Amino acid sequence: DDDMFYNAFCENSEKLIDVHLFALAAKYYSLPSLGVCTPLEDVLEALKGNSQGATGIKPDEFMNNKKSHEVQVMSEVIDNIANYCGIKQVIDIGSGKGYLSSFLSMQYNLKVYGIDFSNSNTNGAHERNRKLKKHWKAYQSRGRANLRTQSLEKTNDRPVETEMKYKTINEEFLNNAKSLQSQDQVIMQDLVPFCGVTEMGTFETRTETEADLVAQTKSLEGKLSEEVLAILNVLPADAVEVSSSSHCNWGELCEEEKVQRKMTSLKTKGMKSSESNLYLPLTSCITAETELSDIVTDLEDCMMVGLHTCGDLAANTLRIFAAKPEIKAVCSVGCCYHLLSEQFENQEECCNKVWGFPMCQYLKDKGWCCGRNARMSACLALERVAVGQMLPTDSLFYRAVLQVIIEEMYGVTKSDRHVGKTFSKSSSFIDYVRRSLKKLELDDSKLPDSCIMDYYEKYKHRMDELEAFNMLKVVLAPCIEVLILLDRLCYLKEQENIAWSGLVKLFDPVKSPRCYAVIALKDESCS
Repeated sequence: DDDMFYNAFCENSEKLIDVHLFALAAKYYSLPSLGVCTPLEDVLEALKGNSQGATGIKPDEFMNNKKSHEVQVMSEVIDNIANYCGIKQVIDIGSGKGYLSSFLSMQYNLKVYGIDFSNSNTNGAHERNRKLKKHWKAYQSRGRANLRTQSLEKTNDRPVETEMKYKTINEEFLNNAKSLQSQDQVIMQDLVPFCGVTEMGTFETRTETEADLVAQTKSLEGKLSEEVLAILNVLPADAVEVSSSSHCNWGELCEEEKVQRKMTSLKTKGMKSSESNLYLPLTSCITAETELSDIVTDLEDCMMVGLHTCGDLAANTLRIFAAKPEIKAVCSVGCCYHLLSEQFENQEECCNKVWGFPMCQYLKDKGWCCGRNARMSACLALERVAVGQMLPTDSLFYRAVLQVIIEEMYGVTKSDRHVGKTFSKSSSFIDYVRRSLKKLELDDSKLPDSCIMDYYEKYKHRMDELEAFNMLKVVLAPCIEVLILLDRLCYLKEQENIAWSGLVKLFDPVKSPRCYAVIALKDESCS
């Protein structure tokens, strides 16, 4: 009964009186409890079929654990969607330093354009690409070793009998959002092949002859050669740097190696005049009205992706996807909800602006507004706190007292400037305040150290109160995130050209708190 949750607050004062009931209500209205998400396993199952397989590169070799986890999971989903839609071009919005873009290009042989507003990020992406080229041979060797191990494992564990089974995507499956081809009615009744082992049977032990082993080795080396050539396809012309020690006598090479090197040379030369299958970082500002063809000159049927697209960029990504027929799919993970623009937050501002929230007509009709404080709360990480990664109480206390100081001593209640990560660079509260005032362009000479410490001592006894307040914000965070994510999903559901759309939990929320992706596929009959 939803009404029972109102008892957490006093009817007259509207103050919180039952913390336990408040926590239960917050959990009840979180995404996992509402049951509106499509499981990642169901998405991959519905999409599977034409995946080309990976080259064996592990992302943790050139990025941190958090980014590695995000890139590995999301790139697999993107590759499956691209294969399902029969497309090879990917537009990575808010690509940053190109972690996802470069991995999609190298691992899955996709042609990726990474677009970021920051010139420094684009330059960083170019520099990172340069380093990847420098170490590419090492990654390539590891990938080859991984493939050899996987192939041998498959050889040792292959079943006696494998048969093809087919299953029909039926109406009930579609209505439960476990297929990606229909939204409200069944528009596809094709048979989807399902490769699986249905009867394990008993394995017969036999001794393989030397001839069998030689044949397997040749087959494996042939596959590895194909994989290496496929990898070379996605690199710039100067990607593999050849040192003098790697040269060998051409006459000593076997015919097969000569042919392979010649093919590689031809591919490299061809790539100097053609940039297909490259990851190309670009700098541009993306808005809802952006024409991608003005940025990507060889735009073709493609999909848009975004890993932690900031603020309004996530909303604009979905709007561009819905509006452009050449964009066949989207996979977007948003972040930085506090930077969203809200239509009904400041009524005096321009009414014709395209806002980040709300997107769907349902919430627009209700004039719904979250407010900056609520959006800030939505950025908190409940799952991390639940496993013991507590909130930074000291820095939050410093920030709260600073707010009081600048209001009472300078009369400032609102500023476009930000304090940023000043706490980690400060040796004391006095140092923190002075650094912050300089960032806010306020004169700190009028504020003696004794005055700063007086404020600290005045509020020090309220640190526990502040911590309790922030814990309540953490508990409420998933509910506010639900509202923002469901708004985006409802917007897609309102579009007539979308075949399927859903929310999918991609990441471990402890590793990556903003873990939900908005995924959608176009209805090809509307093209």
